[in-house]
Amino acid sequence: METVHPPKKSFYKDFVEITKARLAISVVFSTIAGYLLGIDSWFSHNWEILLLLAIGGYCMVGASNIFNQIIEKDLDALMDRTKNRPLPSERMSKQTAFIFGGILTLLGLVILYNVNPKTAMFSAISIFMYVSLYTPLKTMTPLSVFVGAFPGAIPFMLGWVAATGHFGIEAGTLFIIQFFWQFPHFWAIGWFLYDDYKKAGFFMLPTGEKDKKTALQIILYTFWTILASVIPAFGFTGHLYLSIPAVIIVVALGIWMLFYAFKLHQVMEAKAARKLMLVSVSYISLLQIVYVVDKFLR
Repeated sequence: METVHPPKKSFYKDFVEITKARLAISVVFSTIAGYLLGIDSWFSHNWEILLLLAIGGYCMVGASNIFNQIIEKDLDALMDRTKNRPLPSERMSKQTAFIFGGILTLLGLVILYNVNPKTAMFSAISIFMYVSLYTPLKTMTPLSVFVGAFPGAIPFMLGWVAATGHFGIEAGTLFIIQFFWQFPHFWAIGWFLYDDYKKAGFFMLPTGEKDKKTALQIILYTFWTILASVIPAFGFTGHLYLSIPAVIIVVALGIWMLFYAFKLHQVMEAKAARKLMLVSVSYISLLQIVYVVDKFLR
C-alpha cells in the first residue's frame, strides 16, 4: 500500500500561514494607527518605536494564532477552511509549533517592554485572554465572541499606550470603538461559515442559529459601533478629538456598514454575511485612517 504524504510547502509559507500573517498585519496596522494618534505631532514620532511596535506586535499576534491552532488542531482538521493548515495537514508538528509560539511570545514581550512596560503588559493580557479564555470557549458558548472582543479590541488602544506610556480616556475610547466593532464583524463570519464551524462544534452566533434575532443583534451592535466612533467629536475624550468633516466621513462609513447589516437581516443569506464581513474590515481600516489624517490636518 502506497504511503500518502502531506503536501509540502516552504517553511516561509507555513510560517506565514500558522501566524496568520494577513490578520497579524491588520492588527499591527491598527496598533500603528493608535500610536500616531497618541503622539503630539508628526515630527515627534519615533521610527525606532514604530519599528519595535510593528515587530513586537506581529510576534504577539503570531504567537496567539499559533497557540490557538495547537489547541484546535483536531477541530481544524474537520473544517474545509482550515484542514490544510500546517498542523492538521501534519506539515508541522505540535512540538515545533509550540517552540515557534514560545519564541515569538518571549521575543514580542521583550521588544514591547522596550517600548514601555504597560505596552508589554497589555500585550501579555491579550495573548492570555485569546489563548486561555476565548479559544476553549468557542466550543462551549456563544459568549466566546464577547470574551474574544477584549483581546481583539486591545491593539488600537495599545498604540496610544505605546506613544504616551499611560492608559486614559483616550485609549479607553479607542478600545471601546474596536470592542463594539468585533461583534458584527465576527457574527458575520460566524454566519457565512456556519456549516463549517458546525462540523467542529464552534458556537459563534449569539442565538446559535442563523435567525432574525442574530441578524437584529448584528444591526444593533453596528449601530453601537457607529456611536462609539463619533464620541471624540463631543470634546470629552481628552486629547483624542474628531473634527466635524471627519465625523461626517465616519458616519458615512458607518451608514455603509449599517446598510449591509440591514441587507443581511432582509435576505438572511451567507453571501450577504460575507459582504458585511468585508465591509466591516474596510470600515475599521478606513476609520483609523480618517482618525489619523484628521489629527495631522487640523
